[in-house]
Amino acid sequence: MRHFIRSAAVAIAMATASTLTMSASFAADISGAGATFPYPVYAKWADAYKKETGIGLNYQSIGSGGGIKQIKAKTVTFGASDAPLKGEDLDSTGLAQFPMVMGGIVPVVNLEGIKPGELVLDGSTLADIFAGKITKWNDGAIKKLNPKAKLPDQAIAVVHRSDGSGTTFNFSYYLADVNADWKSKVGVNTALEWPVGIGAKGNEGVANNVSQTGGAIGYVEYAYAKQNKLTYTDMVNKDGKKVEPTSASFSAAAANADWNSKPGYGVILANQPGAQSWPMTSATWILLYKKPENPEATSEALKFFAWSYAKGDDMAAALDYVPMPDKVVKSVEEMWSKDIVGTDGKSLYATQ
Repeated sequence: MRHFIRSAAVAIAMATASTLTMSASFAADISGAGATFPYPVYAKWADAYKKETGIGLNYQSIGSGGGIKQIKAKTVTFGASDAPLKGEDLDSTGLAQFPMVMGGIVPVVNLEGIKPGELVLDGSTLADIFAGKITKWNDGAIKKLNPKAKLPDQAIAVVHRSDGSGTTFNFSYYLADVNADWKSKVGVNTALEWPVGIGAKGNEGVANNVSQTGGAIGYVEYAYAKQNKLTYTDMVNKDGKKVEPTSASFSAAAANADWNSKPGYGVILANQPGAQSWPMTSATWILLYKKPENPEATSEALKFFAWSYAKGDDMAAALDYVPMPDKVVKSVEEMWSKDIVGTDGKSLYATQ
C-alpha cells in the first residue's frame, strides 16, 4: 500500500455484468471501453469510487480490439487494451498510453478429479495443445510433466478468444517465445487464425465455456479463474522452475521491468527470467487523447485514474492483480501534466 495519497479524486460507478453504469442525473458518466482482462478490478474500483464521489463510469468490457477501435473513433473518453500500441501508432493518432495495473494469464482446465494447481504444463506443451498437435489428456508430453496425475484418455477441447483480445496477444506472445512452430505458423496478434478450438467472447466467455465443457482448456486472467472457481494449472517458467499463479509470482515477473524503455510504457512481461516469475504476466493500458475534443470528460477520467492509483492498491491485490510501482505512477502523472492538455493548451491534470 502506498504511503502517500496523490492529488486528484473523482469518478466511478456501479458494476453490473460486463458494463459499468451509473444513473445519477447530476454527474456525467466517464465513458470507456476495451479489455476484459482488468474488468474485475475496474468494477471494484468503480463501486468504491461511486460510493465516495457519486460519479460514474460506463465501461464496456468488449475486448482490447474493440477498445482501440472505439477510442480511435472517439466514441468513448478512454480505451483500454492489454496489447500496447507502438510508438508510431501513438504518434499518428495523438494518443497517450499508460499502464493501469498488472495481472497474470492462467491456463484453466475442466478435468474430473483434478484440482487447482495439481496439473503443471510448460510453454512448449501448452503451445502444442493450442496448435492441435496434442489432442488427448493422457498424451506422453503431459504425462511426463505430471507422472503422478491420473490423466484421462479424453479429447482436449481447446477454448480460445473469438474477439480482438489483449489477453490473446500476451498469451500468443508467450507461446511464440517458447515454441518455434507456434511463432512461424500461428504467430502473435490480438486475433489469430486458430488451428483448433472453440471461440468465446471475452475472458468471461472463455471462463464460462471451460466450466461447462468436460476436457476443456482455455486461458483467462487469474481473477476470472478465481471468481468462477476454475481449475488452473501451474507452469514451468523460463528458469525451469514450477510456479503457481499468485500475486507474488506476477510481481516477480514485473520486478525488473524498465517501463520507460518503450513508448507509452509498452513493456511486455511474458517469459521474464527469475525463479519465482509467472511466465504469462501482463500489464493493461489506458488510451486517452493528448488533445481531447471533450476536455471536461478527459479531466474527469484523469481524476478517476489518479484516485485508483492512490487508493486502489488493496482492492487490486485482493483480486490478485499487481498495482503499478510508485515510481511508474509518478512518471505517468508527470506525463499527464505535460502532455494531456485542453483547447487552451493548459494541462488537464495540473489544474485539478
